[in-house]
Amino acid sequence: MEYTEGIEFTEGVAAGDQPAVLVRDLTGRVTSWVEVGMPDAQRLHRGSKLAGRAAVYTHRNVEKVLAELNGKEIHRAAEIPVYEFGRGFVEEVAAALQRRTDASVTIIERQLYLDMSGQAFSTAVVEHRFT
Repeated sequence: MEYTEGIEFTEGVAAGDQPAVLVRDLTGRVTSWVEVGMPDAQRLHRGSKLAGRAAVYTHRNVEKVLAELNGKEIHRAAEIPVYEFGRGFVEEVAAALQRRTDASVTIIERQLYLDMSGQAFSTAVVEHRFT
């Protein structure tokens, strides 16, 4: 959903001060900062300032995510989309993962379709905003 030239995965939780996904331009400057799950407000603030664009993807209860972050100092918080995967989607996909899995992803207007080794999954990806 964030695919563009220069996209890269970081080491995730092990990366410490980096998000799950970064996008860099040809000069190496970070242009997008993408957090997954329940991001830390300070890290999201830093990422929004550094990259100019930030986004959050969560499979957690989005009301709790927003409640945790609303009112915190986050640079341009109103411009940061918080995308919610349908309940149970991530857990179902995780349970079906195998060591070697062929997968294809199709995204049509914020509906995500995933085929993993012949098993089909789908979910709406709903956008929310900070208040």
